Amino acid sequence: MSLLSKKAVVLLLAAAASLGALTVQAAKAPAKETVQGQKVSMLDGKFTFTLPKGFIANPLPASPTGASGTMYANETTKTVVIAAQNSLPEGVKVKDNDGEFLDGTAADFDSAQHQALPDYNKLSEKSLTLKATGLGVRQVDSTATQGGGTTLNTTLMAASGNHMTVIQVISRPGDMAAHETLIKQIVSGK
Repeated sequence: MSLLSKKAVVLLLAAAASLGALTVQAAKAPAKETVQGQKVSMLDGKFTFTLPKGFIANPLPASPTGASGTMYANETTKTVVIAAQNSLPEGVKVKDNDGEFLDGTAADFDSAQHQALPDYNKLSEKSLTLKATGLGVRQVDSTATQGGGTTLNTTLMAASGNHMTVIQVISRPGDMAAHETLIKQIVSGK
């Protein structure tokens, strides 16, 4: 992976980590609750999906690097979705399905998770292409202890032009079927 790609990954992972660390603050912020599902649009509309009813949106404070995001929480299912986006370093532009960039991003993400979470266990990694837009996505499924208990995690990474997005879905491990259904809904764009 190129040095430029590594810098981009490090910036976004740091931003995503800082956004994740701010979830406690975000949980105290006024939430936006709707009767219908929450529509999410990332990368100028190239990665869009609608979360099912029951998710409450909490905008996360922007990070010092300019990353922004929203945490969506479903209290009933104890599921959290964090959608974050950041600019790539100046001069870096990637194609909508840049395999080399995405492969390097997934490898760097895996390495960072091993360092940050002692019991991080990668279950699988997939390379996807969104049918509606042709956007390349890397999906990493894992387990780890977070917030005092074991969690089931899926991280979706995509980039287009000079932006990159990370969508992280965190569920209870005993709810694998609902977790997989939510991931399918997100990557299908429905």
